[in-house]
Amino acid sequence: VRIPVGHWIFGPDYPYHPSYGESRHPFVTGGIDVLDRAMDWAQKLGLRVMLDLHAAPGCQNGFDNGGIMGVVEWHTKPEYLEHSLRVLERLAERYRAHPALHAIEVLNEPRWDVPTEYLKAYYLAAYDRIRKHCPAERVAVVFHDGFRSYREFLGFMQAPQWQNVIFDYHRYQCFDRRDIDTDIYGHMTKAAIEWRDEADSINAAMGLPAVCGEWSLGLDLRVVSLWAEGPYNHALEHMDAFQQDVASRGYAAAQVLAFEKLFGWFFWSYKTETTPAWCFRDCVERGWMPSNFR
Repeated sequence: VRIPVGHWIFGPDYPYHPSYGESRHPFVTGGIDVLDRAMDWAQKLGLRVMLDLHAAPGCQNGFDNGGIMGVVEWHTKPEYLEHSLRVLERLAERYRAHPALHAIEVLNEPRWDVPTEYLKAYYLAAYDRIRKHCPAERVAVVFHDGFRSYREFLGFMQAPQWQNVIFDYHRYQCFDRRDIDTDIYGHMTKAAIEWRDEADSINAAMGLPAVCGEWSLGLDLRVVSLWAEGPYNHALEHMDAFQQDVASRGYAAAQVLAFEKLFGWFFWSYKTETTPAWCFRDCVERGWMPSNFR
């Protein structure tokens, strides 16, 4: 299970950003206590956890999930980078002996215009901070493609110098206008053929195990961000309930076909209040996805 955390996970000790206004520390407190409980729940249920630094100071992508909408300044100040590294190290130190800890992802979805060399330098520094406390034989270090071709990371962080490193990329079909406007057959074809072939290419070229760290059955942008224009759901809008059910099952199967070629995958998310297409639990209960992948 992939658990996202914000850079404020340890409380109000993070750098100030002008968007905060008069609120010096605007983010919710107490997260680390909840994370402690989640780790213990995972251990009890036999689940392995990937901790994921989902939001960095200054925001790494300008998305709502990065902490500050419309701002991409994480890479512009040394204190933002240092705080990110410090949070990763504290997570590694806190959970280094926890049986549920399986991996730490050093940053979620840095935007495409964050320079690749800056990203690589950060990834290397993050690896070193995590390895101070978590040996390679126990905990993987995961880095994201930053919305750029995997080819920009060919030869990067290879063994034997770097051990137990995983490459992560995310795939959706609800953000690009061409995807939004296509029919369900186009969605399934893209997943079953294009994404399958992409997985094969990544496996052959990267020299690292790869995971698809986020995917869903979502085709409607409106439920991703309530501020977005929409709703868009052209692929299913003229179908009755039975047809939508069959289409959802087919779209899920096409994606599983592609991502099962990888080292692993994570559905986003386990449970949500918005729509079943983004809720793993609902997808299984409705029969769109199998209840057992073994």
